[in-house]
Amino acid sequence: MATIDRHATALVLAHALSAAERGLAVIPLSRTKLPALRSPHHEQPEPSFCHGECGRPGHGVYDASTDSRRIRELFAAAPWATGYGIACGLPPHHLIGIDLDTKSGTDAPAALRELALRHLFTIPATVVVATPSGGRHIWLAGPPDAVVPNSAGRLAPGIDIRGAGGYLVGPGSRTEHGVYSAVPGTAHLPPASCPTALLRLLTPPPRAHHPTLPQMPAPVQRGQGLVQFVLAAYEGQRNTRLFWAACRAYENGIGELLADELAAAALRVGLTEREARSTIASAARLTGHA
Repeated sequence: MATIDRHATALVLAHALSAAERGLAVIPLSRTKLPALRSPHHEQPEPSFCHGECGRPGHGVYDASTDSRRIRELFAAAPWATGYGIACGLPPHHLIGIDLDTKSGTDAPAALRELALRHLFTIPATVVVATPSGGRHIWLAGPPDAVVPNSAGRLAPGIDIRGAGGYLVGPGSRTEHGVYSAVPGTAHLPPASCPTALLRLLTPPPRAHHPTLPQMPAPVQRGQGLVQFVLAAYEGQRNTRLFWAACRAYENGIGELLADELAAAALRVGLTEREARSTIASAARLTGHA
């Protein structure tokens, strides 16, 4: 059994390194499709808001890397890994995953075709991954300035979206339900650009304009998409969304200007003031602004 596990890990590591060569940041996954490495903070009595600043692995998608040496270190720390996750929303591809489910009597491919007809778009030739349950993962590339949130069934029944802060199970991964594999003829394609009409359906609507409010500085106006991204958070993803949005804000030079708005948005979706400020401070440190 151990030999089989080592062979499976070696094989999936090869797949993960190949993905990284294409600019896709990866992490090791267990057979359950969850990150293989446990959080180094799991025994702490208080929730940890660390996203890798401690320097240890075990921070889920925040561990994702395209560096071959780092990837080998992650897999060496998780010799039981039989799969790998591909982080969405990161450069250069800003990957968006369209997860078409066929379980529970849903026909997600038909729902996507209906959306395409209604909104006048077509899915271009791109990477498509077959899941063990008979579903499909369609890979698309988003523009750098678009923040696509994760969602489940919001677009249509059976269609889940993997966006910023999410990940896709990579082809070649072996899970407890079977193997993920690229659909023949698509494995070596680059992720195709997401159709504009589909992208509009995937991104949060712009914030309503209130002319009676004081005019915001132009940089803060540019950051309203990030604020909306936090406001769209569900329970269980609020802190992740806030951290991601704060990182993007600091990287774009508007972190200090946008910090209060991001914190206010986090409070509206259920985080405490302490949690929100701690997460924003972590983002500032990670991006070199603290």
